[in-house]
Amino acid sequence: QLQLVESGGGLVQPGGSLRLSCVASGSSLDQYTIVWFRQAPGKEREGVSCISRNGGRTQYVDSIEGRFTVSRDNAKNTVYLQMNSLKPEDTAVYYCAVFRPVLSWSCTLRPDSLDAWGQGTLVTVSS
Repeated sequence: QLQLVESGGGLVQPGGSLRLSCVASGSSLDQYTIVWFRQAPGKEREGVSCISRNGGRTQYVDSIEGRFTVSRDNAKNTVYLQMNSLKPEDTAVYYCAVFRPVLSWSCTLRPDSLDAWGQGTLVTVSS
């Protein structure tokens, strides 16, 4: 059974950077599209980034476009979310999740269903 573990969260000042990692075990990550979600206090969970199975296609929500970069290393069974120019409004618990796509290049921030979730990692952006 696929399991996902996120890490890399923490407290950072506005304008700073963090890199989140999502490590998979129990199955090969290269079968899945990856979606990064976040949930800020008092808000609904939202998909913020996705990356297709081979990494050839990515997508970002407008609020992070140009500041965050998603990548994957299938050999290490790991996905990353590089977060730069962080803002207080980026404060949230960040989760990685996966689904097995019908098409290998599929990438969506609103998948119909997900096959696994991580436990989340907290990112706090504050001075």
